[in-house]
Amino acid sequence: MLKLLSHIAERCVEWLMVIALGLIVVLVFSNVVARYGFGSGFAGAEELSLLLFLWLVFLGSILALRQRAHLGMELVQAMLPRRLRRVCAVITHVLILYVLWLFFAGSWTQTMIGMHNYSTVLHYPNSIKAASGLVCAGSMLLIVGLNLVRILINSPNAQVPGDPPPPEPGTPASATALQNATQGAQS
Repeated sequence: MLKLLSHIAERCVEWLMVIALGLIVVLVFSNVVARYGFGSGFAGAEELSLLLFLWLVFLGSILALRQRAHLGMELVQAMLPRRLRRVCAVITHVLILYVLWLFFAGSWTQTMIGMHNYSTVLHYPNSIKAASGLVCAGSMLLIVGLNLVRILINSPNAQVPGDPPPPEPGTPASATALQNATQGAQS
């Protein structure tokens, strides 16, 4: 059930990103055409595209964390024994949770301040901008926190940096082991 909800949430975030990117392209392109073709453009296009870009970046960050697509230095951890990799993972997860908490608290403060400040052209509350950081930090806190719990209870679903990737669905275990050995020999 949790996997299904996670999959649905990922798809929703992906579609929100597609919509935001599409709107950014339409707004910027139509504004450029209007300025050069008619001498005047939509005054709020830049402000709205900036807002959409901000949400696009933060939603993409959530998705990248969920799919383990962020850049990471796992070279040293990969050389450690499994037990030490888990210890390193716990330490880094606790540090990441602390930084995310700071991000969340700062975004919360900015959201509260932004409730009474409005954008220059479109006059929307600036809290909409700060809320993107709030959503990002809150989502990342959940993702990292759940993975930390999985590591601590030694769940097979835990994502420990440096561990070999899980076998792809439909691939026999022996074929995956052979593939990993072949890749190791080629390096």
